[in-house]
Amino acid sequence: MTDIVVPQLGESVTEATVGQWLKKAGDKVSKDEVLVELETDKVSVEVAATADGTLSEIVANEGDTVEIGAILGRLGSGSGEAPASEESAPAEAKSESAEQPKEEAPKEEASASSGGGDLTDVSVPPMGESVTEGTLGEFLKKVGDKVSKDETIAEIETDKVALEVPATADGTIAELLVSPGDTVTPGSVIARISGGAGGSAAASSGGSVTKEARVTEGAATSQTPAETGQSASGQEDRPVSPSVRRVAAEGGVNPQDIPGTGRDGRATKADAVDFVNKAAQAPKTESKPQPAASQREIGPREERVKMTRLRQTIARRLKEAQDTAAMLTTFNDVDMSAVMALRSKYKENFAEKHGVKLGFMGFFTKAIVSALQEIPAVNAEIDGTDIIYKNYYDIGMAVGTDKGLVVPVIRDCDELSIAGIERELGNLARKARDGDLTIGDMQGGTFTVTNGGVYGSLMSTPILNPPQSGVLGMHRIEQRPVAINGKVEIRPMMYLALSYDHRIVDGKEAVTFLVRVKEALEDPERLLLDV
Repeated sequence: MTDIVVPQLGESVTEATVGQWLKKAGDKVSKDEVLVELETDKVSVEVAATADGTLSEIVANEGDTVEIGAILGRLGSGSGEAPASEESAPAEAKSESAEQPKEEAPKEEASASSGGGDLTDVSVPPMGESVTEGTLGEFLKKVGDKVSKDETIAEIETDKVALEVPATADGTIAELLVSPGDTVTPGSVIARISGGAGGSAAASSGGSVTKEARVTEGAATSQTPAETGQSASGQEDRPVSPSVRRVAAEGGVNPQDIPGTGRDGRATKADAVDFVNKAAQAPKTESKPQPAASQREIGPREERVKMTRLRQTIARRLKEAQDTAAMLTTFNDVDMSAVMALRSKYKENFAEKHGVKLGFMGFFTKAIVSALQEIPAVNAEIDGTDIIYKNYYDIGMAVGTDKGLVVPVIRDCDELSIAGIERELGNLARKARDGDLTIGDMQGGTFTVTNGGVYGSLMSTPILNPPQSGVLGMHRIEQRPVAINGKVEIRPMMYLALSYDHRIVDGKEAVTFLVRVKEALEDPERLLLDV
């Protein structure tokens, strides 16, 4: 007997609502087949069977609220032994019928796996909240290579980071089920490892059929109704989850008209929201020219390179920020003399005691947190017609890498000392350089800092990192003449730029925020005294 439990639902999500059971008690199921859909505040989550067998019991009914780890149902063996009331004769009949699907092409993988005896699946790991697919970058091992457990065998690019897929056991790569460039989803099997020669032989004898079946099944899953030749009106039998029905009703659209990107072409909550939003904006966008379907020919001294998923996501999110937020930027400058003098005086003692260098980011972060506490709208976000005020301060630090811009987050900066901030920043910067950042390292920021000054920038207008409402741009420190007590002096000055969402942050609040940051940096004792 195997329990079917609620999986991890993503950062800050602790419970879900049972949306729809796609199987009923007594139904035969295959490994990785979706059994039930859960709805959270953010996404719909599909819970799949962890093994072949029979759905022997449904514990949580549709509409029930369940927490992470709660039991949704129970999975019995394929022989039907789980239901206690069943007779032996029906059990034998079920056992015979359970063998039938194994003769079908899409289920060839099951017979290959069981036939080898010692084959171990290598599956795509969870990719994080809201990330449902990735692109296989490359295999670091080939068929026949020996591998050790937890050794990286493949890399997957997602919209946010590159993920490494580790070997699940010691052995030999028996077969590779996908190719570089293929789209993969969490839980899908991309390779198999054999513990000995027998498994490898079994894989080589049936590997091609298995791979074709896997790729065909994956392609069919990702197709939209348009790609399969179905019209929206021809989908009346397609299952629709309660969340999709609710969004469709609120938007005044037919849920069957919503193109689906989920399993078997089903519409997800995100599909419904996107469809309703596009329908509402249709009159505004009808006259916009559509992009050309064909690519232009390149010249003799030009080169065409496909954008990585990370770069595509950066481009899309930055454009969405411009299209969605009422973005405005306000500027100020800060005299860095006090911070530089303090840093010069204590940097050696600081490094000796804390084991990290004393930089500028610790001072800036503490100044930002102090200003956010006074002006909470800059630390808030818009959710529909509501404003969510956040009483915690997770500051994102924009970092440029070879693969593109990433924004790792330092958590609870209000509870960290300057040394703690510098230490966390150093760890994240190292992970960014080495390509070791995880989805969790970049989720949940409330405000972002970007430092163009390290590249020599004098002034810029940073773009918001949605759904955040503020981003602070730092720039290079430059010796400039300024008036001090009626005299002209040369001081190390830095321009600061605050881009903010004018929908919830007023000009007065934005200017006040920037002035508070300036005051704290020009008089660091204010941070110590909290004034």
